[in-house]
Amino acid sequence: MGIWFTVRTKFIQFRCFGEGWRRLFGDFSLRGGNQGGGMTSFQALATAVAAQVGTGNIVGACGAIIVGGPGAIFWMWIIALLGMATNYAEAVMAQKTRMVDADGTVHGGPVYYITAAFKGNGGKFLAGFFAVAIILALGFMGCMVQSNSIAETMNNAFSIPTWAVGLVVVVLAGIVFIGGVSRLAAVTEKIVPVMAIIYVVGSLIVLIMNAANIPATFALIFECAFNPDATVGGATFGIIAAISQGAKRGLFSNEAGMGSTPHAHALAEVKDPHEQGVVAMIGVFIDTIIVVTMTALVVLSVLYVGDGVLATGDYATLTAETITKTNIAQMAFGQFMGEGLGAWFVAICLMFFAFSTILSWNLFAKLNVEWLFGKKAVLPFTIVALLFIFAGSLLSNDLVWEMADMFNQLMVLPNAIALFALSGAVLAVANGKHDKKAIDVREEKLADEARAREHRNLK
Repeated sequence: MGIWFTVRTKFIQFRCFGEGWRRLFGDFSLRGGNQGGGMTSFQALATAVAAQVGTGNIVGACGAIIVGGPGAIFWMWIIALLGMATNYAEAVMAQKTRMVDADGTVHGGPVYYITAAFKGNGGKFLAGFFAVAIILALGFMGCMVQSNSIAETMNNAFSIPTWAVGLVVVVLAGIVFIGGVSRLAAVTEKIVPVMAIIYVVGSLIVLIMNAANIPATFALIFECAFNPDATVGGATFGIIAAISQGAKRGLFSNEAGMGSTPHAHALAEVKDPHEQGVVAMIGVFIDTIIVVTMTALVVLSVLYVGDGVLATGDYATLTAETITKTNIAQMAFGQFMGEGLGAWFVAICLMFFAFSTILSWNLFAKLNVEWLFGKKAVLPFTIVALLFIFAGSLLSNDLVWEMADMFNQLMVLPNAIALFALSGAVLAVANGKHDKKAIDVREEKLADEARAREHRNLK
């Protein structure tokens, strides 16, 4: 799907890359305010990035390295670069098919463009299949992954019981869930920029201190990506394992094509779907090309290169006994920050990453619950979701990851089918053939919605 939209949109992720950043910073604000039933373009991106930048950026990337070898990172990059075009298509269609209630509440997401692509019972079935899959994948299983990683890293760093961490996460998440879209937007627009900057700056400090190993780190990534006999610390990593792990963890991390982030981009108040499409692409870039790369370079340059413990030791014994995907990043940062400070730094960053993801994923699932069952089902869903979040802090790490992978795959299928069917509509926007009259009508509609919100606020 990424290849398809990359070629058909004439490599939009490259030719409109600068425009995406300009639109992002043109709407940048930590105080976007209440947008009624929608969000500003930056709030929508922050909500999408909150979903994208989570456990997958630290624990997921480390898991890909442990199982698929350093070459898995290269394939995560490829998945992200192609996925930027897919995410553009998702955001464009979410904008084109969104609906606005009389009270200003905005609805949008894959279920709306799936039913637009396929009329009748076939479209309803695919949309219903997607809605059930995303409720299970993100609302329940995915949030278990996030709370599990928070609990384990906090336990590693501060020896706090996992059940206690889970309880705190449930209380904080419940407060935001009850506040609805406006509270979520207000939280994510503040958390996301700050958490990303802190993590990137901390990573850069470690990389500067370990600069001598950076060239060898990149060489190792490329060698393991293409050499079926690449060996590290006595372990041999094949190309198939590298591609498989890169694809799975790339999807889990940046979510391009999965159908999750279009829910956020549908809420953005923009004049033209293209505007939010190019902003959406930047979310994938930030997630994988920046944040995942920081994690990978720190872990590989410290532990896999030179005299690193996984470059010179018995890889199989070490990974089986002392190193897991939840503590390997803490070990790497601890080499330069000190064992205690490194563990604390990763645990705190991961807590913010994973918590913001829980907030966004709950919103995406809740929108589909409402589409399937109506508003009356939202409260029961919220209660059950909080129970799953708590359960995630208690269960096996491998179990929750396997369940999340399975349901993520189910989400992709109906979303991909609909996007292929709607390629013509996406290309019309991407290649500048969209009707100016349609844009003028959309601008007038948005202005009417803004006046209606102002009138309601004055009343």
